[in-house]
Amino acid sequence: MKVNNFLKDVTGAMRVTNARRKLIAGGDDTRPYADHIADLAHEVHPESTRVRVTAVTDASPSARTFTFVACGGDVLPPFEAGQYVSFDLDIDGTLTTRPFSISSAPFEARQGEDSFFQVTVRNGKPGVGFVSCWMYDTLAVGDELTCHLPFGTFFVEPLRDTKQVVALAGGSGITPFLSMAREVAHGTLDVDLTILYGSVTADDIVLRDELEAVCGDHVRLVNVISGDEDFDGEKGYLSADLIRRHSPADPASGDVTYFVCGPLAMYSFVRGELAGLGVPDRRVRMEVFGAPRDVTQAEGYPADFAPATFQLTVRRGQQADVIEAASTEPILVALERAGIPTHSRCRSGECAYCRCRLNAGDVFVPAEGDGRRWADKKFGYVHACSTWPLSDCEIEVPII
Repeated sequence: MKVNNFLKDVTGAMRVTNARRKLIAGGDDTRPYADHIADLAHEVHPESTRVRVTAVTDASPSARTFTFVACGGDVLPPFEAGQYVSFDLDIDGTLTTRPFSISSAPFEARQGEDSFFQVTVRNGKPGVGFVSCWMYDTLAVGDELTCHLPFGTFFVEPLRDTKQVVALAGGSGITPFLSMAREVAHGTLDVDLTILYGSVTADDIVLRDELEAVCGDHVRLVNVISGDEDFDGEKGYLSADLIRRHSPADPASGDVTYFVCGPLAMYSFVRGELAGLGVPDRRVRMEVFGAPRDVTQAEGYPADFAPATFQLTVRRGQQADVIEAASTEPILVALERAGIPTHSRCRSGECAYCRCRLNAGDVFVPAEGDGRRWADKKFGYVHACSTWPLSDCEIEVPII
């Protein structure tokens, strides 16, 4: 019986194979095979997109907005209001990446031949903001870049978030909220959005004109100025009292979702203010904020650890390179400086594109930027963008 069943299976498979070959042989060779599902997946999630700068405009005395369109053959993938794009950059021979929140609205990238997206970049301070300074000073109309988008989870999800949304922004952290505001004003994001925007001076409010242009029934803007006593409006910081007064409902009720984006110091302050108001944790959404400028100030960093330069052994398959890695910089920076190709997108420990295996050595990973899965922690994986060496180390990275 077993032999008969086996023979039936074999001959049955042969009949199917022969029938398939016959159909292929009789096919129309003028209509090549197309995988429409794969084509759609590539359009929605391309590995990379080549874009060109078509406009550069001032967003404030210290910030500029860059408009990008897809280069010939590429298509801008869809994104959510609040997500970010990561650019591949070659700056004076240094290959690096940087993420920027998209400040234009998703609907503006779905307009056929008129599709575009924008990022708004604030000029860095001297010695700070290597990439932002370069983009602000150098990037011009006609320049082409390779980018990757969309990334991030900092967007309104109707199944998770409330319809009442309060955005708490500081400095250039306003950019994802302009995207949300434009989408709300266009009628393609169904929320009531209140933006509390903290700036130092009234004459350097980033994207002020653009924000005021989309205010209306469902978008409200409140500027809060900390360094200008003559400002005719809210002054100070995004305090619990200010948040309470401008929230559309009791913050502790769970009827309002609070989105927070701004400098690292603002995160710590605002988190405490929201906790003091009794806002449920599930109603607080924090955008990733990049690597800390001074990791020695991060909670849990070894006390009295003196800055040092260590030897980092980098294994790629059978190849091993030994490079220098400073304790004051993430491992990702050491890899980039040494010219070792490495995938990275968020530079905040969230996306896992720079995930690598730590074979030996001691490192520090701030709890605030530790986006690893439980299994990765257990089996010794780290994210290079949010890991600092504390000794000589050995890592394994993917071959690119």
